[in-house]
Amino acid sequence: MRKTTPKKKIILPDPKYNDVLVTKFINNIMLEGKKSTAHEIFYDAIDEVSAKTKENGLEVWKKALANVTPSVEVRSRRVGGATFQIPSEIRPERKQSIGMKSLISYARKRNEKSMAHKLAAEIMAAYKEEGAAFKRKEDIHRMAEANKAFSHFKF
Repeated sequence: MRKTTPKKKIILPDPKYNDVLVTKFINNIMLEGKKSTAHEIFYDAIDEVSAKTKENGLEVWKKALANVTPSVEVRSRRVGGATFQIPSEIRPERKQSIGMKSLISYARKRNEKSMAHKLAAEIMAAYKEEGAAFKRKEDIHRMAEANKAFSHFKF
């Protein structure tokens, strides 16, 4: 590439749990720059999860995030006029990002009272290896497995 790659932005850990991963998740929850609202949503959801599961809410959230994080994905590639779905490994930052975004997007689609309740329900479902976000990860892995024959067309 001609241009230099941009410097990685340093993300500061969140004030309550002192964890960078939590800050990244809150930044993904945030809409229209309302970070304090995103903080409130996340912390309320974690408190609700810890109340319902009788375990550490942050640990449950981390396990849920690990359960919905895919390790491979399929990418489209044209070879001789035909388009193939080629399975490829995902780099760690992208894995994390995909897991967070799927957890948040499927939480938004749930039918609960508030976003905190929706997020808490989706976190608990992902922790138990069920729910829409976990199903999406399984679908991605299934597609990669089905198209394993085309893996020699690597990028």
